[in-house]
Amino acid sequence: MSTPVAVSGPSDGVLSKRKRSLSPVGGPPPSRRRSASPRGRRHDKPRVEDVDPVRRAERERQLAVRMAANELEKVEKEKGQTEGKDKFDAQAEFAKLLGTRSGGVYMPPARLRALQAAASQDKSSPEYQRLAWDALRKSITGIVNRVNITNIKNIVPELFSENLIRGKGLFARSVMKAQATSLPFTPVFACLVAIINTKLPQVGELLLTRLISQFRRSFKRNDKIVCNSTTTFIAHLVNQQVAHEIIALQILVLLLERPTDDSIEIAVGFTREVGAFLQENSPKANATVFERFRAVLNESSISHRVQYMIEVLMQVRKDNYKDNPIIPEGLDLVEEDEQITHQIQLEEDLQVQEGLNIFKVDPNYLENDEKYQAIKTEILGEPDEESDSEEEGASDEEEAVEEMEGIQDMTETNLVNLRKVIYLTIMNALNYEEAVHKLLKIQMKEGQEIELVKMVIECCSQERSYSNFFGLVGERFCKLNRVWFDCFETAFGTYYDAIHRYETNRLRNIARFFGHLLANDAISWNVMNCIQLTEEDTTSSSRIFVKIMLGEIQESMGLKVVKERFADEEVKSACAGMFPLDNPKNTRFAINYFTSIGLGAITEEMREHLKNAPRLIMEQRRALEEEESSSSDSDSGSDDSSSKVSSDSDSGSSDYSRRKSRRKGSTPPKSRRYRDDSRSPRRGGDSRDRSRDRRSPVGGKTKDRIRDPDRDNSPRGSGRRYRERTRTPPSSRSRSPRRSRTPPRRYQRGDGDKRDDYRRR
Repeated sequence: MSTPVAVSGPSDGVLSKRKRSLSPVGGPPPSRRRSASPRGRRHDKPRVEDVDPVRRAERERQLAVRMAANELEKVEKEKGQTEGKDKFDAQAEFAKLLGTRSGGVYMPPARLRALQAAASQDKSSPEYQRLAWDALRKSITGIVNRVNITNIKNIVPELFSENLIRGKGLFARSVMKAQATSLPFTPVFACLVAIINTKLPQVGELLLTRLISQFRRSFKRNDKIVCNSTTTFIAHLVNQQVAHEIIALQILVLLLERPTDDSIEIAVGFTREVGAFLQENSPKANATVFERFRAVLNESSISHRVQYMIEVLMQVRKDNYKDNPIIPEGLDLVEEDEQITHQIQLEEDLQVQEGLNIFKVDPNYLENDEKYQAIKTEILGEPDEESDSEEEGASDEEEAVEEMEGIQDMTETNLVNLRKVIYLTIMNALNYEEAVHKLLKIQMKEGQEIELVKMVIECCSQERSYSNFFGLVGERFCKLNRVWFDCFETAFGTYYDAIHRYETNRLRNIARFFGHLLANDAISWNVMNCIQLTEEDTTSSSRIFVKIMLGEIQESMGLKVVKERFADEEVKSACAGMFPLDNPKNTRFAINYFTSIGLGAITEEMREHLKNAPRLIMEQRRALEEEESSSSDSDSGSDDSSSKVSSDSDSGSSDYSRRKSRRKGSTPPKSRRYRDDSRSPRRGGDSRDRSRDRRSPVGGKTKDRIRDPDRDNSPRGSGRRYRERTRTPPSSRSRSPRRSRTPPRRYQRGDGDKRDDYRRR
């Protein structure tokens, strides 16, 4: 029975659920098309009917004139806007440049040139001063970074040519930064400051003030690195007498007052630098400082490492600071009378003047610039005077050269500098092609080519192991020009003659270097004509050299090719000393040497010669005897009596020899007895003689064992034993009684009884 469903109407507040209508059976509903949007209304243009053609043409002409005027006005307006924009950009760049710190903005070169051109119109303008300030900063920094011991005399005039009074803050900052970066160059920077201090003392005073202030700050902050670099710089300024020694003593007192590991380490380094100066100028204060060091060492409140540093400092003082002189060689450029010493205390108020590092507009820029130009002229001299003095100096030098033509410089300074350039060029090259290219650019005098060759070989020998880089460099040089080819061949003979002076590692590298050149036919094989491979003419070093060189050649070319190369007639004639055939002893030595190093295949000719050597020697002797006999026949007519006597003696000797041979064939030889003193019979020695001559009957014959007296003296078993068989006469064929090797036992009393007892048991 179906249950009625109540359907609420809209008044009940509940929506009624509508039933979904079924789709028609005939298929999907037809696709719906959107209605097209209504088209906009078209406004018809007003139709102007020109009845009069003259008025129409006038109207068109006036319209063209108005359009041309508008175009011209627009072009002029755009041009004025671009000009105003450019002027505004230049002003903006100058404003930006003036508002930043020095060196804070990178400017492209084109824009910088444009700004310089714009600012050069007024040299007193802030824009020009700022550009000049940046140029001064870059110039001072570059000059300071280039200074060293060799060029310091050339750097000083360049530095004085800049306005150091205006840029003294820049100079002090650049020197301090360069010194902290490279501590080994501290004496050079101190010498540079000492030179400038003689002419411009305010620059040296500012630098010393900043160093002392920096030391105080770093000491309070426990900055060991900055403190160490600062004290080192102050020590060398004291040595150059720019700073007074009182500042050095105050620093030492401060460091040693409360000793720690870091403070003692800094004090030890500072004392090593300034100790020689204090020992010479303030010996009492120096002794007090070392007493304090000794007390700190005895207190043992510091680590063992720092204690050892103090002990080393004591030894340095005992050696009179031989490794730490007051002024190093080449840097004593300032006279003591010209030096100005600044007495600045460690605890006084210091004026660091940090504002000198920042650009400020100078209202009297041109006047101050002219004043410095006058100071520079006073220091360096006028350019006209310099040119005149240079011309006079050149004429004086020419006259001096004409007078001193016979004098020769024996210091070889130019040669040493050339070797330095060659060494640095080789070591800085990335590959052998770059090295050869740069070495060919070096300016050398005629005859100095051998120095380049020696430097290449020396650089090769200094390597820990052989580098193929040097072999390729030498090969390229040999194949470039005949001059280098001859130099390397000369160097081979030179180094072979002096090879015993080199240690094993250097000898090996040199041998492999020349082996590379020979294997690649960079030099001729005729250079080996200086090698005499005999026991007397060679040393252990030369034999090792030849072994390693031939091993390198064999490894590169192969044994078959090496054998063919040595079989060449030209090479064979050049290397005759390596294959000696004059003496069998030397030939045997060469064969053994080549066999031991794995080159026995090239000794076949020497082996054949050694086999035929006895026959050749006999032929040579026979030829000599024939020559002697022919010479004796030529002299026979002059000495008849002597020839008769000699013929009689010869005939007698021949008869005697015939009779002796008949006697040997008829009678058996007697047994030979030794006449050596060591084998002479002694008392009771008959048994020993009989034991030596042991005879054993074999078919009615006796066999005697005979020793060679020369063989008895040789070590036992070193050669063959020769035996001689002889027949004994019939009378002596009786056999000797056979003796037992052990003597017969003699029975004593009681032996028989004991034997009987044993049988009974």
